[in-house]
Amino acid sequence: MALARIGRTGLRRSVSAIGSQSSGKDIFCEGVFGYKYFLPSLENAKANSHLSYLSSIGKLNHMSFWSRGLRGSPYYQFPLAERVLEEHESEYEEQRYPGLEATKPGEKPRVVVLGTGWAACRFLKGLDTKTYDAVCIAPRNHMVFTPLLASTCVGTLEFRSVAEPVNRIQTALATNPNSHFYLASCIGLDTKKHEVYCQTISNGGLPHEPYQFKVAYDKLVIAVGAEPLTFGIKGVKEHAFFLREVNHAQEIRKKLLFNLMLSENPGISEEERKRLLHCVVIGGGPTGVEFSGELSDFIMRDVRERYPHVRDYIKVTVIEANEILSSFDVGLRQYATKHLTKCGVRLMRGVVKEVHDRRIVLSDGSDVPYGLLVWSTGVGPSEFVKSLDLPKSPGGRIGVDKWLRVPSVEDVFALGDCAGFLEETGRPVLPALAQVAEREGKFLVELFNKIGKQNGGKALSAKDIPLGGPFVYKHLGSMASVGRYKALVDLRQSKDAKGVSLAGFISWLIWRSAYLTRVVSWRNRFYVAVNWATTLVFGRDNSRIG
Repeated sequence: MALARIGRTGLRRSVSAIGSQSSGKDIFCEGVFGYKYFLPSLENAKANSHLSYLSSIGKLNHMSFWSRGLRGSPYYQFPLAERVLEEHESEYEEQRYPGLEATKPGEKPRVVVLGTGWAACRFLKGLDTKTYDAVCIAPRNHMVFTPLLASTCVGTLEFRSVAEPVNRIQTALATNPNSHFYLASCIGLDTKKHEVYCQTISNGGLPHEPYQFKVAYDKLVIAVGAEPLTFGIKGVKEHAFFLREVNHAQEIRKKLLFNLMLSENPGISEEERKRLLHCVVIGGGPTGVEFSGELSDFIMRDVRERYPHVRDYIKVTVIEANEILSSFDVGLRQYATKHLTKCGVRLMRGVVKEVHDRRIVLSDGSDVPYGLLVWSTGVGPSEFVKSLDLPKSPGGRIGVDKWLRVPSVEDVFALGDCAGFLEETGRPVLPALAQVAEREGKFLVELFNKIGKQNGGKALSAKDIPLGGPFVYKHLGSMASVGRYKALVDLRQSKDAKGVSLAGFISWLIWRSAYLTRVVSWRNRFYVAVNWATTLVFGRDNSRIG
């Protein structure tokens, strides 16, 4: 009974406090027992020039704040039994978020890493967790080994073979009580307060709406990657598939097999069957060519053997505005063109004007019907990167100096596809390649470990520490598979330099050996080797849709 009286008293206080408020800018959210509780609006947040891209706050999942590492402020804990709102809350009172507060004297400095791509994971892998606590925030909990992603679309590799859990790359995220991984997206940052603001990821089936929290940092590493370039072409996002994530490859595989089996049903017209089995790839870069090569190999070795009724209908077309593999040696480009054409891949010159659900309209007015459309035309800065109030390099990336620091703010670094050298450095913006991101991650983690040992890990404490030599990138070469045990290896350091260029079966062996050694863990190396051997002996599994 005493507990019940306490609960009723708390409810009366909450209701009376709500009734006394005069501001119309606050948010009311449904509480338990049908009562409403009170949350401050983001409009009450104090404005400052370094607070970037804060979206309006939705309903909050209070119980989720009790997860490991998240501390709810008293404002949010026990809203019905304990909280008493002040009668005269200022309109400009600072918004309070649950989350990780700034580190205290005597605690290890906290490094916050945004992203789980090549740059972020190479950085996390080498971070000295005896010196730092690590917090990784990203909308996915794994790294994708992108060079082999195209192979998963046709069943050459299983999806788990190209996904590496981030807590295996940096075990402290799972074992250290002060290191955490948060499945969330960063929606803003305040570089003056050394805080990042995040929103949890919703899968659509969760019982609660996404909620927001903050994480204070001593050092911030932005490695959020990039987004596929669509050039503002109408219909691309609605109808095309991209190939940058594991779920993209899963959707491509499901669509491909679905169309393949649907085309065998009676009553399908010949024109519709041709459309369903026409696979179109937009973009003739390494990703587009590798996917086309894998797809043509799948058609020649598996589809024509197991689906004899449709083997003469299934086609692959690559549409490119210029030349395919433009960064490769001229001889390698010619070899790739001849080989892909021999394998049944049609190469077209053209520019896409508009995309519809069953056809593509080119700039010359011609229509290209399709059943599967894969978009691979390069990457550009994400909307989050564009929204940040930070200096930008040519192309819209976050601008960095020769040590990968964002020069206008303290303790903020950027690397990978989201970062580029500022014009005043005199260096060109590096291409969005995995080896560039990996080398930047390796350089930056060595820099962090160095300044951490000299007590420079805390916020605003590394100003007088010598950083050593700047980052220097040396290109190791490019490789691309074109299907049917053939690949290209271009070991030139730049497009105009001289160097070794190989094509054919030997290049294919080099391509596979190089990527097998670059796979992050021995576990995934074993998976990849077994998948390759199984595919060689038994062919690909083309019976599953899900």
